[in-house]
Amino acid sequence: MATIDLIVLGMLKKAPMSAYDIQKLVDYRNISKWVKISTPSIYKKTIQLEEKGFIAGDIVKEGKMPEKAIYSLTEAGEREFERLMAEISGKPIRIFLDFNAVIVNLDSLPPEKQGACIADIESNIKELKIYLEENIQAKEHVPEIPATGMAVLKQQLVLAEAIEAWILSLKSD
Repeated sequence: MATIDLIVLGMLKKAPMSAYDIQKLVDYRNISKWVKISTPSIYKKTIQLEEKGFIAGDIVKEGKMPEKAIYSLTEAGEREFERLMAEISGKPIRIFLDFNAVIVNLDSLPPEKQGACIADIESNIKELKIYLEENIQAKEHVPEIPATGMAVLKQQLVLAEAIEAWILSLKSD
């Protein structure tokens, strides 16, 4: 998947690191909340990217720790990173919301169950919005947090607020 490729290559563009370090950075930055990426996919992707020549792994041993591969971007990886940046940014925007599968099927449920589904979605959006607001507040003045990371958090908050407003209009219809 090109998105995972871009995430891995982008992280390695900034600094060489192990697959474990990439996975920890994905967790720390909560990237899996915004992009479909899992821990196994990161490990699998590093192997694939190395096989394609986009990254190179050097085996290192630090103290009594087991050996690990530290990956860095190759020249081909630099070109692939730039190609993916252009390709993905040039694609039409599609916003996939899993709960839309529920919305399109609401009329197949009795009214009380329709209301329960909408209430669940509304509750989950409120929970997401609280998480985003707290995360933005906690990270707003942390110099290590890149402005681009904050931009994604703020984008997600705007989307959550829009969905919250949409739910209110759905309930009033």
